[in-house]
Amino acid sequence: MTAIMENLLPIVIGAVVLFLFAGIRIVRPTNRALVERLGKYSHFATPGFNWIIPGIDKMYKINITEKMINAEPQEIITNDNLNARVDAQVYFKIKADEESVKNSQYNVNSIEYQIVNLARTTLRNIIGTMTLKSANSERGKINKELHGTLLEETMNWGIEIVRTELKEIDPPKDVQETMNKIVKAENEKIAAIDFATATETRADGEKRAEIRRAEGIKQGAILRAEGEAQAIQLVNEAAEKYFVGNAQMLRRIQAMETSLKDNSKIVVPTGSDLVNVMGEMGGVIPIKSKTDRIVSPPDVQKM
Repeated sequence: MTAIMENLLPIVIGAVVLFLFAGIRIVRPTNRALVERLGKYSHFATPGFNWIIPGIDKMYKINITEKMINAEPQEIITNDNLNARVDAQVYFKIKADEESVKNSQYNVNSIEYQIVNLARTTLRNIIGTMTLKSANSERGKINKELHGTLLEETMNWGIEIVRTELKEIDPPKDVQETMNKIVKAENEKIAAIDFATATETRADGEKRAEIRRAEGIKQGAILRAEGEAQAIQLVNEAAEKYFVGNAQMLRRIQAMETSLKDNSKIVVPTGSDLVNVMGEMGGVIPIKSKTDRIVSPPDVQKM
């Protein structure tokens, strides 16, 4: 009997060790796990080392990282009776707490399939009330309404709808060509307006420059005229001061200056007072006429 026990002891120890190793389960940080015992929920398994009873317990690992699913393209009739090809993407994740993980497994069957169909139905309801143009220009509004609807409908699924993205809204080919022509025409119109504005601005600049040049010329002419007027005034003042009563002589001098300027020849009568004036201008002692008298200054008297 003792010998039999000694032979069975290694077998029993090996079986126990094998049994213990068979129940070891390692849960990664990206997962959470549900343990069921004989078909009933037993407990929640967190990341790290876990042990279950082999053959009695069963562990189900659930990924809690964010996932993206495609809502698949579909044809939607818009409010203006146009067929638009619409595609969207939904980003979601299962919440990490025990209750949410249980709900994701026990309250809904095939989460991804359910989300896809719910997103497609919601998109038809939203875009069906909009025109094609408004649907293209109000993508943010569509995303917001889709996100809100999915959040409300999946409240008991233990998941979080992170965000939704409207991937594309493609109109029919003929409508797209028409829209492209309209956009091209609008761009050409904007370019023409910009060119006309630039041309007008350049013309205004040239006009202002010409006005400033004309004003400069005008100011220069005014300054020259004022200078000539001042010169004439000085000549008149000199004439009044030095040629009082000899206006005719002054006229002759001016005529002579004009003639000499053009290298013209003039004839001066002998014995004319003009000869003396010319002599004084040239630095020559004036010629005294026979009738000239030497008059002493009034303040010089004989002692």
